[in-house]
Amino acid sequence: MDVAGITAAEVVVIGAGQAGLSGAYFLHRSGMRPDEDFVVLDHSPGPGGAWQFRWPTLTYGRAHGVHSLPGMELEGADPERPSSEVVAEYFDRYERTFDLRVHRPVDVSAVREAGDGRLLVETDAGTWSTRALINATGTWDRPFVPHYPGQETFRGRQLHTAGYRGREEFAGRHVVVVGGGTSAVQLLMELHEPGGAAATTWVTRRPPVYRTGPFGEEHGRAAVALVEERVKQGLPPQSVVSVTGLPMTEAMQRAEERGILVRHPMFERVTPDGVTWADGHHVRADAILWATGFRAALDHLAPLRLREPGGGIRLQGLTQAALDPRVHLIGYGPSASTIGANRAGRSAVREIRAYLRAGAAAEVAVAG
Repeated sequence: MDVAGITAAEVVVIGAGQAGLSGAYFLHRSGMRPDEDFVVLDHSPGPGGAWQFRWPTLTYGRAHGVHSLPGMELEGADPERPSSEVVAEYFDRYERTFDLRVHRPVDVSAVREAGDGRLLVETDAGTWSTRALINATGTWDRPFVPHYPGQETFRGRQLHTAGYRGREEFAGRHVVVVGGGTSAVQLLMELHEPGGAAATTWVTRRPPVYRTGPFGEEHGRAAVALVEERVKQGLPPQSVVSVTGLPMTEAMQRAEERGILVRHPMFERVTPDGVTWADGHHVRADAILWATGFRAALDHLAPLRLREPGGGIRLQGLTQAALDPRVHLIGYGPSASTIGANRAGRSAVREIRAYLRAGAAAEVAVAG
């Protein structure tokens, strides 16, 4: 229903990556109708979430963390194809199979109070009024690069992993790779493949902690609990690797034996031709590749004032914002994994349906 240029919906889902599609799937399965009871808005040009922007040389067989969406398995994918293509095609098939009708590209600028108990979702494609919101905007739009003295003087190339397109552009060069996560390790190994960099230097703030052996359900629950505790305190979530450690694969073992995964402590400053440590040691570099992670893309929620003094959004339960029961965050904190997002989608929809029923009952009681 449109009122004065505003389209009404019971639920608006922002984002159509793994988390957003999970939420949309459970909304539809609960009996809600796409484009009538709920609407899905996505700012990306096509299906695939953040996966569609991954570097082309990250093949499906090498990708870490791809998991099937609820209700449809991801099967039979060629491990040699780029993960960006495999996941984009799978998400596209998923959206069409379950008739989720994702609106794209739509950029959400702000979510604010409507003044009547509803929320207004303002976008470049119009404004939606909604009783509940599922925010599933992930982190890809907010790559994080820490500041170090002298950074602006560097004459070589600096880029974040979000802008990495392949090893060939660094052929014959010395690359300093910064970061202790899975992406940093993947890129270090790729840069040493034929056609890649001549040399690399790996630096991290803390020594990497490798995880060997199976990572079972018990380990997963313990890791999620640690992340969840931070979120309950209103602190920004930690990275997954900071909780679980780096999985020591056969490929990583081979890279370590070849001397590729030799970690150095963080340098003190960046110079015009490289990086320098406090003891005066200097490494010349042609490029600095910042594999330093991402931050949650939540600026559009700022008008709702959901952030705690610690900088994060405190959740109650798995997904509900503690300061506003209308708002659910999927893919944030304890649900920031592909498996976690599926479970969180189910949980969020269950709570949203209960919230909507309670509101409808209250309206009937007042009318009576």
